[in-house]
Amino acid sequence: MAESAHIVSLLICVATEFEASILRDRIGEFPRVRLVVTGVGPVNAAHAATVAIIEDRPDEIVVCGVGGAYPSSGLRVGDVASAEVEVYGDLGSQSPSGFLDMKALGFPVVTAPSVHFNELPMQVFPTTGLARFVTVSTCTGTEATASELVSRTRGAVENMEGAAVAHVSRLHGIPVGE
Repeated sequence: MAESAHIVSLLICVATEFEASILRDRIGEFPRVRLVVTGVGPVNAAHAATVAIIEDRPDEIVVCGVGGAYPSSGLRVGDVASAEVEVYGDLGSQSPSGFLDMKALGFPVVTAPSVHFNELPMQVFPTTGLARFVTVSTCTGTEATASELVSRTRGAVENMEGAAVAHVSRLHGIPVGE
């Protein structure tokens, strides 16, 4: 079977049509950029990113969207932040002594080309002043939960898809940013 042609250089993943509509107005028609609406949550995001990677073989992937800033982050409504690292915020186990992440459990989420547990470094947007992003399956709605997540992850921005796209990108060897 012949290998598919290289179609896009940049894949942009967003969770919702609302986020896509904002970007469509701004990016216009760039022939080597594909915008994908993944759906909400890590499973939808991982599936949509995988399909797009197989179909298009992009050079880079960027995750964009609306995230929630933790109160201690210093970010305000309307601020733009870029990820230094994506952290799986709730992937692990609750124990009598507290939350155990994947490293504590001894289960890496990615093993090649390097081993990663809950933290997946970004390769796109390598500038100073980047924030730690945290992917969770349930949006944080209380100060107590936000404080616990920040204490454990040192995160600043919360989302529901970033780590899943970063995970899939790492598995396929494609640089990712958010």
